[in-house]
Amino acid sequence: MNIQTLRKLNKIKKVLHPKRLKIAEQILIVLFIALLIPMIISGLVINNINQQAMRSQLRKSAVLIANMVSDEIDVFFQVATNELEQISKTLDYIPSNNAKLNYLKQLKNTSFFCKDLKLVNNFTDIQKLKNSEALSDKFIMYQETSDGRYLVAIFSNTDLNKYMFKTLKDDARQIYILDSTGKLIAEHNYTKELFKNSVQLLPAKITDNIAIIYGDKKNQPIVYIHKTNPEVMIIVNTTEKITRYTINENRFKLLMAVFVSALSIFIIIALYVYYMYINIRQLFKGIMAMSKGSYERRIRLLKTIFTPYEIVFLASEFNKMASEIHKSYIQLKEQNVKLEQLNEFRSNLIDTVSHELRTPLTSIQGYTSRLLRTDIQIDEETRLKSLRTIKRQSERLKRLIEDLLVIPDIERDRIRVALEPVWISDTVETAITLVKNKEEKEIKNELSENFPLVIADKDRAEQVIVNLLENAIKYSKDNTPIIITGEYHAENATISISNECDKIPEEKLEQLFGKFIRMDDKTTRTTRGTGLGLFIVKGLVEAMNGKIKISSTEEVGFKVDVTLPLFKSVTLKP
Repeated sequence: MNIQTLRKLNKIKKVLHPKRLKIAEQILIVLFIALLIPMIISGLVINNINQQAMRSQLRKSAVLIANMVSDEIDVFFQVATNELEQISKTLDYIPSNNAKLNYLKQLKNTSFFCKDLKLVNNFTDIQKLKNSEALSDKFIMYQETSDGRYLVAIFSNTDLNKYMFKTLKDDARQIYILDSTGKLIAEHNYTKELFKNSVQLLPAKITDNIAIIYGDKKNQPIVYIHKTNPEVMIIVNTTEKITRYTINENRFKLLMAVFVSALSIFIIIALYVYYMYINIRQLFKGIMAMSKGSYERRIRLLKTIFTPYEIVFLASEFNKMASEIHKSYIQLKEQNVKLEQLNEFRSNLIDTVSHELRTPLTSIQGYTSRLLRTDIQIDEETRLKSLRTIKRQSERLKRLIEDLLVIPDIERDRIRVALEPVWISDTVETAITLVKNKEEKEIKNELSENFPLVIADKDRAEQVIVNLLENAIKYSKDNTPIIITGEYHAENATISISNECDKIPEEKLEQLFGKFIRMDDKTTRTTRGTGLGLFIVKGLVEAMNGKIKISSTEEVGFKVDVTLPLFKSVTLKP
């Protein structure tokens, strides 16, 4: 068996045993067989029925319009005949010919139904009038008078058009009215070429007083009515434009409706298949990731109205299972992070406490040992100086311990404050007296004495001002003042404390509210402190429903703005 024969056998096997189709492929094949083919056949059938109905409607409407025009002609000619008869009878009572002519001239100027009135001697003169060029765009009616002459009324084609087609002015059909000689006496939507074709298509045998459909195009019916009294021919022509609008455009709309319906169904099912396929792939990927030990993987479905409940439920249960498996790892990771934070906090605490406690303890221990010595005589001044030093260092230790104890309350939002109306100007004055200002730096209090009441805890507000002033004293340049200012608005008051210093970078400003953060690090430390001042101040201000903001510029140096709510409306100090 040669190679070509084997290839042919393999092709036959592929045909007899096709590959297993995917869900999307199977749904598309079923959709095409069960939906699209029946819709196409239904569309063609409906289109054919609609075309027949539209064609019948065109024929009926053409006949209806022809009959309407016929009725209008009957009414017009009846009214005109009656008028001519009345004028003819009136002429019988006018004795002289000149008087009759003057009467007709007067009627001509006031007539509402004709352009001109004439008296002719015989029927031959009427024929001449009909054939004259002056009446090329007019037609005539006549009435025999009692003296054997004829009263002739001349009508304008334009006026006749307005009268005959006033109810059909919006109709797109072409309508022609011809007199007994074949002359066009009235028209609607006139086109020379189509008029000529309509006349040429008239059958050789004409039927009188009935609407007859003729023409060689089934979708463009032409109707004629040959009236015998008066003797006129009415032709109603259905133009190609009307046919295109009535049949072709309706056919197009119908086919488009079928097409859009089929396309909409196809798109909806295609979207359904698409979302189904994507979501199933997500399930496959999640299972494969789980089998490889990746427990962080989650199934993220495209949830729409096309997503079945079963798929959503399966994905939800899978994610729950993966979450439970991964939960222990996440908890362990979080505990490790917390442990690192605690280790860092412990290290900072030990470093700060060891650094800040060593000096006051050493000082207290040294001065206490001096006072306890019995081998030397200590004078009263030295003894008082030693006791004052011991007291000052003890207060320093107390403040350090209080700062350390308030940290948990700030972190857990458990600071207790007793909010009440407070004269902040008095609080600032008291804080200035409590500040440790060994360098005797100048503090300018520019806060007005009648500064309004604010809502705050008096002791906590005093603690905030003291901390900010001591901080400003520590880091201000030599021989520069610390300035306290204030302003208030409709609802809030702001107290600002600024000191001159080198500009602090923005990234450093953002860190100053943290715990154990100092402008100078532990290797270059030049000032005392725990680095808890701004952290505590921020916690106290926010506990009093206030806000704190820090800024640093080349002009100002360092500035702290503390904003507290006013007590009701603005209240000035008496």
